[in-house]
Amino acid sequence: QVQLVESGGGVVPAGGSLRLSCAASGLTFNIYGMAWFRQAPGKEREFVSSITISWGGGSTDYADSVKGRFTISRDDAKSTLYLQMNSLKPEDTAVYYCASGTRGRTFKSDGAVNYWGQGTQVTVSS
Repeated sequence: QVQLVESGGGVVPAGGSLRLSCAASGLTFNIYGMAWFRQAPGKEREFVSSITISWGGGSTDYADSVKGRFTISRDDAKSTLYLQMNSLKPEDTAVYYCASGTRGRTFKSDGAVNYWGQGTQVTVSS
């Protein structure tokens, strides 16, 4: 049974930082591209960031809204995906979801997701 379990969410003031983690189990983690999505209240879920498999170069992709502030990374030995979030803004408030892809490349759409985590709440106060 595949599980993606996010952690690290919380309440942080604007300008602060958080580091999200996503621990994967039941999945051959190192052969899949991974991504973070988020969903704010009353809005559709949106792409945040994605990363290829490590031996594919570990290339990354980011939504324009988070470029330069967020950093995605992965530790294949720990089957864990990370999202370092700096200079947080109130508009970053959302539930953040970890997702595994169906292939080793980066991905941006829900249609390319194989498995979803349950989500972790991030709230940025102004």
